[in-house]
Amino acid sequence: MPEPWLPVRVRVDAVPAGHKAEPWSSKAKARRARRVLRGLVLALAASAVWAFDFDRLQQLLTARFGSAQVALLRDWEKVLAESRSAAEKDKLKKVNDFVNRRIRFEDDMSIWNQSDYWATPLETIGQGSGDCEDFAIIKYYSLRDAGVPLAKLRLVYVKARLYGPAGPHQQAHMVLAYYPTPGAEPLVLDNLVPVIKPASQRSDLQPVFSFNSEAIWNGVAGNAARSGGGTAQLSRWQDLLQRARNEGFE
Repeated sequence: MPEPWLPVRVRVDAVPAGHKAEPWSSKAKARRARRVLRGLVLALAASAVWAFDFDRLQQLLTARFGSAQVALLRDWEKVLAESRSAAEKDKLKKVNDFVNRRIRFEDDMSIWNQSDYWATPLETIGQGSGDCEDFAIIKYYSLRDAGVPLAKLRLVYVKARLYGPAGPHQQAHMVLAYYPTPGAEPLVLDNLVPVIKPASQRSDLQPVFSFNSEAIWNGVAGNAARSGGGTAQLSRWQDLLQRARNEGFE
């Protein structure tokens, strides 16, 4: 059975029968205030804008790939600048549309002469092309720069049902998922289907696991259990994160 995108909802707001709610003590109030403050600090850190240095990125781009894609880099900069002040759903659409329209799809062997290579956003811009992982990765970094909190974004490894001359078949694929809240149905940003759709409308995708720069989850539901060992289990992702940091994508 495919892993469900949605978690089981459990009601936790009701007071158990026979249990009378009592006012907090001053110590309890203080403890709760400290917890709230810590939560706010963590939330602010998670939602901080990365603010890419595009002048430095242009220098790196031209040194490695030449000047052919400088216009693409600067167009990407404009889209991200416009997205920062937009509502979150508009951020998703702006980024998704830009990447799907301006980046060509090619496989890793054609681009990098490797069977599987995860490109940094700068490498994808420099080549002007990428495969499904590269589309998902540059959208992930773009939305972080646009101010979308890390907790709302996950890359999702899926099995996609495709149709070819020999009929339907499954293929490994990657998409970016956006979770408005931890218990909400995610929206799927994909290069196969350019329109952003709720996960329940993507029956062609069978999700396997999800991850971001903070953790790996055993499933894809917003409240799925985290996998032990953290992101160190994904060597390609760790390598990508380090190369991206070296280019200035923090």
